[in-house]
Amino acid sequence: MFGVPRMKPLAVFLTLLASSLAVPKDLTGQMFIFPSLSDTAYIQLTPTSNEILFNVTVCLRFFSDETKQQGLFSLATATEPHSLALALNPEGGYQLYVAGQLATFLALPYERNQWNSICATWDSSVGLTQLWVNGVASPKKALHAGGSIADTPIIVVGQDQDSYGGTFNTADAFVGHITDVHMWDHRLSPCEIQSYAGNLLFRPGNYLNWKALEFTKHNYVVVEYNSSARDK
Repeated sequence: MFGVPRMKPLAVFLTLLASSLAVPKDLTGQMFIFPSLSDTAYIQLTPTSNEILFNVTVCLRFFSDETKQQGLFSLATATEPHSLALALNPEGGYQLYVAGQLATFLALPYERNQWNSICATWDSSVGLTQLWVNGVASPKKALHAGGSIADTPIIVVGQDQDSYGGTFNTADAFVGHITDVHMWDHRLSPCEIQSYAGNLLFRPGNYLNWKALEFTKHNYVVVEYNSSARDK
């Protein structure tokens, strides 16, 4: 997954160009479907700004019956492809990368063939990160204390970026459904995370907002109405 060549400049330019053509859309009640294993199918998300990030919360819901490693969310910068990445761990639990540093959370639940709600927080000031899955909190772990996530990001779901904007691998590809992707430039409180997990009222992400999302679809990904995600 790591140590591979970076994406060629022309490919990065084309990726950024495609992103610039995206139009905000309210995806309430819809989902991204990744129906087959692929190293070319993904969704690229356009953030509302390119601000330097010192605190982060990312939340999404996913539905899959796979047990292999799967990239759920990947934010890359030109200096670090794993600036912020969230993945299912093949031995169980989850992996979170911040600025290339890894924390593994083995005890959190993953319900196969059911919707799972996951949120990840990172606070630069104390260097602590935490995951919440279906309302269950992990222990806090240390990642990138005093650092930041800077530079122009490329954000994708359904794949893991091993270079800036690409170098995807089927070993890390996601197969299943993803919905309700939100990202904030601050750390949500436990109460706010519980509201997201329970499908209660919550303030949408101010960095990525599922209700006003700019995105571009690449290759075989289907955007479809979702009748079951609200059951979780």
